[in-house]
Amino acid sequence: MKPGIATFLLVLCTWLPLQAQDYPRQTFDFDLFVQELFAQQEDENVPYEDFYETLFQYFQRPIDLNRTTPEELASLYILSRPQIASFFRHIRENGPLLSIYELQAIPDFDLITIYKLVYFVRVEDAGLNADQRPLLQRIVGEDNNALLLRYERTLQQRRGYTTIDTTSRSTTRYLGSPDKVLMRYRVSHTRDYSLGFTAEKDAGEQFTWDPGTRRYGFDFYSAHLQLYNKGKFKTIALGDYQLQFGQGLLLSSGYTVGKGSETITTVSRPNVGIRPYSSVLEHAFYRGAAATYTLGRVDVTGFYSSKRVDANLQTQLDTLDSFDDFFTGIQTTGFHRTPTELANRKRVREQIIGGNATYQSRNRTLLAGITAMATSYSSPIQKAGQPYQRFEFGGTVNYNIGANYAYTWQNVYLFGETAFSKSGSMGTVNGLTANLSNKVELAMLYRYYARDFHTFYGNAFGEGTRNINEQGLYTGIKIKPFAKWELTAYYDRFRFPWLRYRVDAPSQGDEYLLRLLFRPTRQSSLYAQFRAESKGRNVANNLTSIDYVGQANRKSYLLYYEFTPTPVVNLRSRVQFSTFELESPQTAGYFISQDINFNFSKVRLSTRYAIFDTDDYETRQYAFERDVLYAFSIPAFSGRGTRMYALIQFRPMRRLDVWVKYALTHYRNQRTIGSGLETIEGPRRSDIRVQTRYRF
Repeated sequence: MKPGIATFLLVLCTWLPLQAQDYPRQTFDFDLFVQELFAQQEDENVPYEDFYETLFQYFQRPIDLNRTTPEELASLYILSRPQIASFFRHIRENGPLLSIYELQAIPDFDLITIYKLVYFVRVEDAGLNADQRPLLQRIVGEDNNALLLRYERTLQQRRGYTTIDTTSRSTTRYLGSPDKVLMRYRVSHTRDYSLGFTAEKDAGEQFTWDPGTRRYGFDFYSAHLQLYNKGKFKTIALGDYQLQFGQGLLLSSGYTVGKGSETITTVSRPNVGIRPYSSVLEHAFYRGAAATYTLGRVDVTGFYSSKRVDANLQTQLDTLDSFDDFFTGIQTTGFHRTPTELANRKRVREQIIGGNATYQSRNRTLLAGITAMATSYSSPIQKAGQPYQRFEFGGTVNYNIGANYAYTWQNVYLFGETAFSKSGSMGTVNGLTANLSNKVELAMLYRYYARDFHTFYGNAFGEGTRNINEQGLYTGIKIKPFAKWELTAYYDRFRFPWLRYRVDAPSQGDEYLLRLLFRPTRQSSLYAQFRAESKGRNVANNLTSIDYVGQANRKSYLLYYEFTPTPVVNLRSRVQFSTFELESPQTAGYFISQDINFNFSKVRLSTRYAIFDTDDYETRQYAFERDVLYAFSIPAFSGRGTRMYALIQFRPMRRLDVWVKYALTHYRNQRTIGSGLETIEGPRRSDIRVQTRYRF
């Protein structure tokens, strides 16, 4: 996992009092906001940092409520679609807002929602925002202009960095140093421009200059330039970018949220269009050019992307006695540490071309769009031939076409997207959210993804990691019975018509969550959460060579309490417990942590002490941690041991911020940690991370 959540949250929380607003700013619990969106995540490949960076950009440059759009407000995941419709109805009937206090007069807006929203929005006269200076002068004078450097390392030596033992069967070692280095520069201004570049070297990768292997210092580079509102051009993007249209069935960026404790606002996806890319995931982006042009009520977007991707090219003899290269799939780890990983680096050329046309009605109640795209590879994809891969994509070219819609009728919001791939098969997702009353909200969503529906950059709502071989029905509800209480719940029933990895038969399952939140005061909050999931998985059969499919049942319990007795001290307690059963004796695991955070005038300190005990890897425990700015950390703990960390932030100079984090995990009754080249001899693992940010 690309590391770190928390210092982002720390910095936001501690900077809030410093921001000028004409609304009484309450203490905003970003950690609680995160947990409402993400629940207990168990997917280590989700690009969480992209969501937080975008949210941080909105915090630095709040949305002007008199110039915003429904999709921009929806991308905050704070307002429900009926609330957004109510907001624009208020604007149409009463004119532009004169003060942020007017939010209290909008129907369907409650104080809890307003207290969250005011951190990301403002009410400002358009003339105050106008800046007619040339672009270069605006960039030089921008205060949101910073260079960030990050260094991290595991202090204990891992097997991949040891000298080769000639008596060992394994002679593979990492080629580079154990240091991980990140450098990033970005300057941006909302609705004007965004410019930045990123360079990264992962631990184990070489820092070298070798044009023959396309390595120029750092292992990974990314750069972007994005301009907004230039005449009829709504957006112009050069370099690396992301796309998100409709419900993300064909084009979806990392700025999405799946099933979590927030059961309403995260079900539908915002139609945000072109977005800049500045993350360090080395596959989930487009590289080239894109632009959105406005024709009356229709926005027309065209895009082209060409980049090299990692793949294990193999050679086979065809029927004409010639040799052809093929690969089984794109490798998405981004690691190039060993000779094998390095040999697979950037072996295949991927090209994507496409477009989207989106219509929005004058009263903003109807949005409809159509998307068409083609994806090609320089060598064909040919799966290994396992039974579960029977309907996977094969060949060099895939085509997709789809249509999406969104319609608001009174307090009901309808949305959906349907698409087809070259195979002729369909994927569709359709749903609704509704405000049944000022205390009850409802969401429902149905999705169907055929077993041979192929989309490479889709990430619509679903149980699987890809939109293929799945159908299901989701129902979510949010109830606010009293001013300080909130109950959220969802139930999701799904089935997989064809085989899956580690599931050698069609299977089905369900998942449900129940969460009760209580905020007795503005300085404290308490919530309890229960989550259960049942899903098919192979069960080893010792009597024959054929496995059969059983139901894997997982249950998770979480209790969280936060209290801020003084402006300086913040306390957070967390207890979580889970069980797992797959036709065998039930296993269990727990995690208990206590955080003590201090916010002094010039120094911010975050600390945690935690204990964990799990019977096996199936009952591993995930827990949020505070981290350096722009990093995201939800480590997984299995076995028995303790976890401690301390994170300090200080400002030695007016424009320079420094973060230092030290984390120690001690395992009981273990002689080694990890496996393969990541193996550490001994029961302890220590990690250090240092980050500096200089604001120009």
